[in-house]
Amino acid sequence: MTHARDALPSSAAPAASPGDAAFARVLELVARRRAEFEEKRHVPRDVIAAFKEAGLYRAATPRRFGGEPLPPGRFLRLIERISAVDASAGWVASFGSSLGYLAALPPDTQAELYADGPDVVFAAGLFPLQPAEPVTGGYRIAGRWKFASGCLGADVLGVGITVGQDRAGRPLTALLRPEQVEIAENWQVIGMRGTGSHDLVVDGAVVPEEWTFVRGGPPTVDEPLYRYPTVPYAAQVLAAVGLGVARAALDQVISEGGRASYTGGPVAADRPSYRISVGRSEAQLRSVHAFFHDITEEVWQAVERGDPATDRQTGLLRLAAAHAAKTSFEVVRDAYQLAGIRAIADDSPMQRYLRDASVVPQHAFLQETMYDGAGAVLLDARPFPGFL
Repeated sequence: MTHARDALPSSAAPAASPGDAAFARVLELVARRRAEFEEKRHVPRDVIAAFKEAGLYRAATPRRFGGEPLPPGRFLRLIERISAVDASAGWVASFGSSLGYLAALPPDTQAELYADGPDVVFAAGLFPLQPAEPVTGGYRIAGRWKFASGCLGADVLGVGITVGQDRAGRPLTALLRPEQVEIAENWQVIGMRGTGSHDLVVDGAVVPEEWTFVRGGPPTVDEPLYRYPTVPYAAQVLAAVGLGVARAALDQVISEGGRASYTGGPVAADRPSYRISVGRSEAQLRSVHAFFHDITEEVWQAVERGDPATDRQTGLLRLAAAHAAKTSFEVVRDAYQLAGIRAIADDSPMQRYLRDASVVPQHAFLQETMYDGAGAVLLDARPFPGFL
């Protein structure tokens, strides 16, 4: 049988590196324990430790603080491969990229953050934004925030506050240690059950001003990764989860094409309708995958040269991410229908692929409004606030 993680398009396989053995162990560990993630509704800390060992949580730590920052295209392919095994694990691992946000912190704060090593797990529940009370040297914070994916395994947590917006209207994010935050375990959903995207509750904690930053604000670290557009990258790592799930689902129906029908009819691979649908889905997935990675490499090459990403490039990154999320779900939905009655069984991976893939395009970064924003940029019109 063909396994999804081995059947990705060749361009999805990362180049060899010293971390390959550790990454292979991650894939094996995730495959062995994915049912546990769904049951517990989070990825346990010992699995997060394996992610750290494989370099996933130093992939966006500045080199000056001991990190091993990866080019975005490389990191995205790693997330695809994990997600082909388990979407929730891929989603949680994808937040290794979120340390790019923290490059906007003052350098001394970053030095303190990474004092014990570069493998820092950051999770955040940024919305709904809550007002914070200015106090001497910082802010007193209280409130409740939603969708803090991976929070049970985090070393540092972020919440969104409305004090101190920058001129673009972007809010501050305040960083807290886990002991300052109550995690309200209320993640009851149909898909991505293992992400542990619970609520965060804070009751009067004081956060120094130097431990706050504008999400997507100017970095204080001058390294190529932090010149890559931060918010579009955050959307891309989530869209990569959908690409991985779609690859796994399509490989599943391809591998099952030779099975006999329960009714005694022709095997699936002998039916033109089955073959046409598989061929169409393969073309869809490879096409969107190519667009996704082509614009990633274009922008990365620009920022590596020292050129800022243009508005057009930023718009295309957001378009590619939203389109990948939407198309991935369509591919999974078609694969689920092709799989027939077998797909509804609890022990079928297909029903899990469908549930997980349905969540990805629901994320605010990946909804259909992104087509509007990208279209506005391409037409030299003004996109909606926050798109660029």
